[in-house]
Amino acid sequence: MADLIPIFLVFLIAGAVKGVAGFGLPTVSIALLALFRPLPEAIALMLVPSLATNVWQAMAGGTLATVAPRIGAFLLTAAGAAYLAAGHLARTDAVLLSGMLGVVLVGSSALALAAPQLPAPSPRTERWLAPPMGAVSGAIAGFTGSFLVPAAPWLQAIRLPREQFVQGFGLGVVLVNGAMAAGLSGAGLLPAHLGLMSLAGLLPAFAGMEAGRRLRQRLNEAAFRRVVQVALGLLGAWLAVRALA
Repeated sequence: MADLIPIFLVFLIAGAVKGVAGFGLPTVSIALLALFRPLPEAIALMLVPSLATNVWQAMAGGTLATVAPRIGAFLLTAAGAAYLAAGHLARTDAVLLSGMLGVVLVGSSALALAAPQLPAPSPRTERWLAPPMGAVSGAIAGFTGSFLVPAAPWLQAIRLPREQFVQGFGLGVVLVNGAMAAGLSGAGLLPAHLGLMSLAGLLPAFAGMEAGRRLRQRLNEAAFRRVVQVALGLLGAWLAVRALA
């Protein structure tokens, strides 16, 4: 039971962030869990709450039939790369993986805070660039658990409308996390006790989302997003420095 208390708190915080900002449960939960758990375990613990919350995000809205075909190649290559990368976690140094996560968090936070307006690719460029972008996004997610870079900037660069972006990104997280679960299971990194502990994170994750949704009505969302990105950047810097120590 004592092991579950910090996990409950992590998913309560991560759920609250997602409730306010609309994103971030996998990344926030993994960044916090990696402070006291090996990264492969942190990724395994994140899977059930992330899958459940993002299934809802992917299904809500009504634009899935429009956005899924457009980003299908991106999503399929991301899922395939995530599966292959997750299968190699058992043979990769956990400290190195934590440092890699730290670098990804610092990079994604800096990118989000800078908010660059990336040029929109032409339809032809989008078609041939989508698979490699998906492969890179999936590989990074498979090794670190974070499906943010370059996935989110890419989906923004192709100018998806807001609802399509939200549903498309949610669908991406579902497919990538499902692929990661299969890869982890095949590598023996998803034992039953971690699966049960991940399942226990559902309640605090949804409770945090509801609290965050209510809090969103009182907060400046843009300011909150900046605070979250700064916090993730600092966590990432700490993980990267710790890996080098």
